[in-house]
Amino acid sequence: MSERRVVITGMGAITPLGPDVPTTWANLLAGKSGVSPITEWDASAYDCRFAAQITGFEPRKHFFNEKDARRADRYSQLAMASAKEAVRDGGLDPKQLQPERVGVLIGSGIGGLKALSDQHENLLVKGPQRVSPFMIPMMITNMAAGLIAIEFGFQGPNFCVVTACATSNNCIGEAWRLIRDHEAEVILAGGSEAACVPLGLSGFGAMKALSTRNDEPERASRPFDKDRDGFVLGEGAATVVVEELEHAKKRGAKILAELTGYGLTCDAYHMTSPSGVGAVRAMQQTLARAKVSPEQVDYINAHGTSTPVGDVMETDAIKTAFGDHAKKLAVSSTKSMTGHLLGAAGAAELIFCIKAIENNVLPPTINLDNPDPACDLDYVPNRAREAKVDVAMSNSFGFGGHNATLLVRRFNG
Repeated sequence: MSERRVVITGMGAITPLGPDVPTTWANLLAGKSGVSPITEWDASAYDCRFAAQITGFEPRKHFFNEKDARRADRYSQLAMASAKEAVRDGGLDPKQLQPERVGVLIGSGIGGLKALSDQHENLLVKGPQRVSPFMIPMMITNMAAGLIAIEFGFQGPNFCVVTACATSNNCIGEAWRLIRDHEAEVILAGGSEAACVPLGLSGFGAMKALSTRNDEPERASRPFDKDRDGFVLGEGAATVVVEELEHAKKRGAKILAELTGYGLTCDAYHMTSPSGVGAVRAMQQTLARAKVSPEQVDYINAHGTSTPVGDVMETDAIKTAFGDHAKKLAVSSTKSMTGHLLGAAGAAELIFCIKAIENNVLPPTINLDNPDPACDLDYVPNRAREAKVDVAMSNSFGFGGHNATLLVRRFNG
């Protein structure tokens, strides 16, 4: 069977910058930071006392059944919100689709950390009889994909990838592969994360991975800047509708971009420190599978977490993968505004790539005030920039050495 073309026909996101894609995108272009001090619980004893949080979220608005909303962990609730927006944006009517040919691939790097934390406290304080019978289904990482499938009746391929910060790029890439290879017609793909809880903050803090710029948290995420001191923990979810081209045309769907390339590798080097070798190969694989030359790529949404080691590694990897063209590329890290959404980061950043193509504008890297001499590419510092964007790449690299890269291009029929 011949390989089929794959397109993106819908997008949904809930992020620290907004409850949907349009609001998030507008705030992104305005250079707004979604980082703020933690106020939901007492973080005074922590080295890092801030995060990129979502406020005012009402989960019951995003479920058909309010009881289901109460029985879902926050990461599943956020995932449902982004999936509902993506379905609306894509004009999908579940009654008009063949359910066996529609899948859901929604992953999470950590899963239901809040449920685990809350119920562990119940165990210690109140005893085993007070642990919720819903603890296991609330915390397991596949549940977001399962709940979304139940909500819409989608019976096709359904699983979650767990590759830390590469999670949602892997989910979208595997959706691309399944549709290309005739296994499905439509797949909701992306990721969700809700680890801004005491256990999550203390775990990342113990690793010395987080910024401790407590006096000005909105300036703490500063990828490629000489004064960066770690990433900012964020929460959110993002979903895209991945669809076979002819199927999309037949139902009159709007085509936002064509998904043409996917690369996935492993460093096989260190639990948390990247080598860069796998990142280079992931980008090279993506270009080869997309049949795109390095010179054709206009923009890269970088992994760019604001860590001392990671930002230099990615800069060097881009130089190796793109050669002389690296100096002509626009590269930005939107984590400077959203914080690090962990397993949801790749999907959100692919949406930003698609919006860059749609609007011919590059989102900035904010807080880039003192560029690191070792990070010497064009990072679109501090202000959005108008530019023609036809081809864009999204990089995501995760603990364990996982690397996943996607490429989208303007749809030309």
